Amino acid sequence: MTTVNAQPFVSIRRHLHRIPEPGFAEFKTQKYLLDYLATLPQERMEHKTWRTGILVLVKGTNPTKRIGYRADMDGLPITEDTSYDFKSEHPGYMHACGHDMHMAIGLGVLTHFVHHPVRDDLVFIFQPAEEGPGGAQPMLESEEFAAWRPDCIFALHIAPEHPVGSVALKPGILFANTSELFIDLHGKGGHAAFPHTANDMVVAAAHLATQLQSVVARNIDPLDSAVVTVGKIEGGTKQNIIAEHARLEGTIRTLSMESMHKVKSRIEALVHGIEAGFECQGSIDYGANYCQVYNNEDITLNFMDWVRESGTAELIECPTAMTGEDFGYFLEQTPGFLFWLGVNTPYGLHHSKIEPSEDAIEVAIRVLSGYLTKKAFE
Repeated sequence: MTTVNAQPFVSIRRHLHRIPEPGFAEFKTQKYLLDYLATLPQERMEHKTWRTGILVLVKGTNPTKRIGYRADMDGLPITEDTSYDFKSEHPGYMHACGHDMHMAIGLGVLTHFVHHPVRDDLVFIFQPAEEGPGGAQPMLESEEFAAWRPDCIFALHIAPEHPVGSVALKPGILFANTSELFIDLHGKGGHAAFPHTANDMVVAAAHLATQLQSVVARNIDPLDSAVVTVGKIEGGTKQNIIAEHARLEGTIRTLSMESMHKVKSRIEALVHGIEAGFECQGSIDYGANYCQVYNNEDITLNFMDWVRESGTAELIECPTAMTGEDFGYFLEQTPGFLFWLGVNTPYGLHHSKIEPSEDAIEVAIRVLSGYLTKKAFE
């Protein structure tokens, strides 16, 4: 079993936690990662940048294939409310989805293989903009990625609900297809005392928000799975002014593309109905769309068997989740898998109080270093 000194990477995680940045604006994060890479022996590695991302090639001793590991980099627009003494230094931004841990783990595994090379080449991909607008697709289309395209690829995501020392996954669909949803309604404003002279977009938005809840309940096969959530509504400027504009922001999640198309079709029909019923104009923007995370069955089962046999972690066979991840685009082109890493915290992903256990960093480095060593000699 691989012996791991995780403390340097816990410290790295804490530094990264202080500097969360939006997608494609991870400038401090990129510089910090590059500065760390410069401290490693350079004879066995090369690196290149793509926008605010980084690709690192760790050279194998006699390569026959290339194995990839991806870590995401960006933070979220959330005001931190943890007990940490290393809180975010960027007001209104926080690493609330574990990307600070993902990067620290990636550096830990990379460092291990720089000092303990294996036969095959390894490519470590630090990808920006996972939370939006989506960094995976444009990175996959880049010349930089094409030059070091892996033959198989892996990633992980922290899981607050699972205990430290565990990994959780399943073959097949692990994460859903997802789409952002932004709906704008434009009517006619006016004085609150004369509602008959205006077209109230607060009322229109309220009706639409309620109607959207019928899409899954009455249009999707109950044996399938889908979610339509409106997480934010904005409208109006003052309590005695009828609002001429309202905006609904939400998300769509499905386990099949057929259902995604059906949900979008029904949303568009409902917006047209609101336009007719409230004499207004509506527009829809689906924002970033992520495809499902589909774990290759043979490779995933191979990994699961290895975890059981090696005893490096507790293996949990988990159900499909309606979460979204743009790592799915990598898996569309390259066989591999994503697994959940147990971090044992009562607060969920994207919560301002989430404090994942840093003990999971050692677990992940041990698991990935052991498995990639095995994979490199298959």
